[in-house]
Amino acid sequence: MKKLINDPRQVVREMLEGIVALHPGLALLAEYDVVLRSDTPGPAQRKVAVISGGGAGHEPAHAGYVGRGMLHAAVSGDVFTSPSVDAVLAAIHAVAGPAGALLIAKNYTGDRLNFGLAAELARAGGIPTEIVVVADDVALRDTVPEERRRGIAGTVLIHKIAGALAEAGEDLQRVAAAGRAAAAVTGTMGVALGACTIPAAGTPGFSLGADEIELGLGIHGEAGIARQKIAPADAITDRLLDTILADRGYAAGTPVALLVNNLGGTTTMELAVVARRALARLRERGLVVGRAWAGTLLSALEMPGCSLSVMALDDARLALLDEPTQAPAWAGPGIVPTSATIVSAGEPPPESEAVVSADALGATVRHAALAAAVALEAAEPLLTELDSRAGDGDLGISMRRAADAIRASCAASHSADAASVLALLAGALRRAIGGSSGPFYAVGLLRAARQLTREAESDLKSWSAAFSAGVAAVSELGGAKGGDRTMLDALLPAAEAVAAAARRDLTASAAWAEAAEAARIGAEATAGMKPRLGRASYLGDRALGAPDGGAVAVSVWLGAIAGRSAPRVE
Repeated sequence: MKKLINDPRQVVREMLEGIVALHPGLALLAEYDVVLRSDTPGPAQRKVAVISGGGAGHEPAHAGYVGRGMLHAAVSGDVFTSPSVDAVLAAIHAVAGPAGALLIAKNYTGDRLNFGLAAELARAGGIPTEIVVVADDVALRDTVPEERRRGIAGTVLIHKIAGALAEAGEDLQRVAAAGRAAAAVTGTMGVALGACTIPAAGTPGFSLGADEIELGLGIHGEAGIARQKIAPADAITDRLLDTILADRGYAAGTPVALLVNNLGGTTTMELAVVARRALARLRERGLVVGRAWAGTLLSALEMPGCSLSVMALDDARLALLDEPTQAPAWAGPGIVPTSATIVSAGEPPPESEAVVSADALGATVRHAALAAAVALEAAEPLLTELDSRAGDGDLGISMRRAADAIRASCAASHSADAASVLALLAGALRRAIGGSSGPFYAVGLLRAARQLTREAESDLKSWSAAFSAGVAAVSELGGAKGGDRTMLDALLPAAEAVAAAARRDLTASAAWAEAAEAARIGAEATAGMKPRLGRASYLGDRALGAPDGGAVAVSVWLGAIAGRSAPRVE
């Protein structure tokens, strides 16, 4: 287990101390793991107190929702463990007065028992107390009765609605009724790509195959209702939403709020992809998305995955969601456009320099480029693996995009001269490839194209000069030289091989075969080179042992041009 903790037995208390230390509006009870508002007035001046809580491990829930306009207090148990009756009762006494307290509990046995008994004790002590139990997990619709479903991420919306009403000074019965009504029209379903590890246990709660996902899981690391093979994000999103909508039965035209909730280990990129599809799917089903949020709202430690929550809105509920709050974890106003705004950049400006050469080898160059595209596409896994060892792992997909761009450019080009084909390829690669590869290949091809226009003939010497000019342009742009463990360690020996072949009056096919072999040897040699430029340079000696991905990519496409098979790297 790798976690940034001290003692698993103290992790909850230390976490709460950290939260309170970061937010001046919060305070922590000395005797219990209860976070409350630091501006809590005396009992006689208190409005209805809204209190929630549960086991730790769901951060930012629940302490992150304490603040004016949401919760008055949050009670924390150990990780995934309900807080004690005494802790809940202490929270009630700390923030509630004659106006009473509303407890919001998720529908787990421990929470219902402990919050329920604390409510009974508070009533016996003269504090009016009501409970709203949230049971929004629609994944269990075919497994248990509705009243036994789990409470999961939709609970956050209930916090907001009840907290806004309480802040407005409404009485306990009105606040409780609004919370129950909102919970009744809220549905949630989640998916996990892996398990989480409870600090006290030290091992994951369940195991998944490399290509498996878990559907309909809870928020305590427990398994879900079904396991299936990984699918595209859109398909998973549709399944979650369609289950929610089938269960809740929202009529077409119903305004809804959407939560796209990170279960803990999901990237913002993935959440945005899911949110994109979720918004589109809701609209396809005839619903009106009034508000939407995406982020970490109620997690399950570091579990990779997400949940979707949908709540039906009326004017009152929408107004309450829009009320301001000082709770540090609330995700903001949630206002979304009726559709994503996508605008055109307009027609690109014309290329600054027309390229016209004296040769008529355009078809030959296109044929060679297409062979290179096939080889680069096939080498994607290899290039990804090599780049992952010393970089960010994107070289494989970049070269696949290069292959697609080459095919599109060759299909659209009918130029008879080689220089024009090279210039068009430069533009296509510049636009298609991100990172450093795009600019390097573009500048090399452009410089080679200009060199060809200055040659009277298109013989091997002309191509050697063009190749050398392109390699020099790559070196100038990036500042690298031979021995720096870059693509130049394959390009430079290849250029030297073509020049030597030209001096010996070899055929073009023989020259490119020697160039491909020189590039292969050069690429393999980078395995023993300490990187001096790029991300790999940050690794120092740790990058040794595997060849540079950029150099191997050069050997791949040069080998394809020469008619050789792609290299193998162990």
